Amino acid sequence: MKFGQWLGLFALIVSLVILWQFRQTLLLLFTAVVLATAFNRVAQRLQKSGAKRGIALLLTLSIIFFISLFIILLIVPPFVGQFVQLISLVPAGAAQVLEQLQILNANLPPWFPRFAIPDFSDFQTLEPILRNFLNQFFGFFGNSINTLISSLAIPLQGLLVLVLTIMMLVNPSAYRRVFLLLFPSFYRRRADEILTRCEQDLGNWAGGVLVSSLCIALLSGIGLWILRIKLVLAQALLAGLLNIIPNIGPTLSLIFPVTVSLIDENGVFKAIAAVILYIIIQQLESYLITPTIMANQVSLLPALTLVCQLFFASLFGFLGLVLALPLTIVFRAWIEEALVKDVLNHWDNDATRAELVTAPILAIEPADPTALPTETKPQEPQDSDE
Repeated sequence: MKFGQWLGLFALIVSLVILWQFRQTLLLLFTAVVLATAFNRVAQRLQKSGAKRGIALLLTLSIIFFISLFIILLIVPPFVGQFVQLISLVPAGAAQVLEQLQILNANLPPWFPRFAIPDFSDFQTLEPILRNFLNQFFGFFGNSINTLISSLAIPLQGLLVLVLTIMMLVNPSAYRRVFLLLFPSFYRRRADEILTRCEQDLGNWAGGVLVSSLCIALLSGIGLWILRIKLVLAQALLAGLLNIIPNIGPTLSLIFPVTVSLIDENGVFKAIAAVILYIIIQQLESYLITPTIMANQVSLLPALTLVCQLFFASLFGFLGLVLALPLTIVFRAWIEEALVKDVLNHWDNDATRAELVTAPILAIEPADPTALPTETKPQEPQDSDE
């Protein structure tokens, strides 16, 4: 390598180290990009209907403002009240689970191995343990559950994300051109194509997950109301919000109705019914809602999604877990386009080999083994008049 190449490699390493120190800020920036992409699709749909860009943006921001105001004034207050009650009831439900396990352990046959059960002489000790767990997991609860109401004020990071979202939404092409300047001049056109794919994938994901979460919340609320399980609003909204987190979110949303239902009369049957309800809802979401509403969403392998969730959660915490799927979508687009198609498929210098590798495999029709080979007759030389 020449001196200029070594210098460029050193500058790249230094840049990556500096970016790693500001990874939380970059994650907030990525959150603003995802929100701006989703809002921009709404503005583009309004533009297709004949509205100008400025009017479309104004209508989009107005719709978002009134929806947010409706949620804050009409949904958040009862949700907060029910959520506080839910947190206070979950320890009692967990204590009931431990009591049932102890009874089951005592009634097992002598030859059956016993399983260890934590001995809580005072079931009220479960409450601070559960609160500590929720504080560690969700992060924004603060030092205690009582600070939940005070945490409803827009934090500085949320305000920063909101401002960045509006700024990028007003003039997205300018920020896009600045980002393309980070690439070499010969690759900027190709990078712009990859950004277009990322924008489409993120827009499809944002729209699909919004409709899917609303459906999950509605179905959960109706089912919990039929089963007469307490705190329907809080549990339904939690089911819809946690649906954003694949694999882990639906499991977490099931904890609350199961533990709360155990406190009521016939609690065991209600808990079993709640489990069956959530399983049915998840099956409907997987085989009906997702194929119908989210037909254009990028499909990812379940194991790959889970690994990416664990990876981004270990790097960025709870916000990384929430944004694991959009981060995976963006990384997948860049790896497929920039690494696989533009580098690995052209790794061999042999033009014939590169042409075979870059050919789409699905477009090659397999040969018919029953077909007979066709004989090619040599062409006879034509007589030329001299």
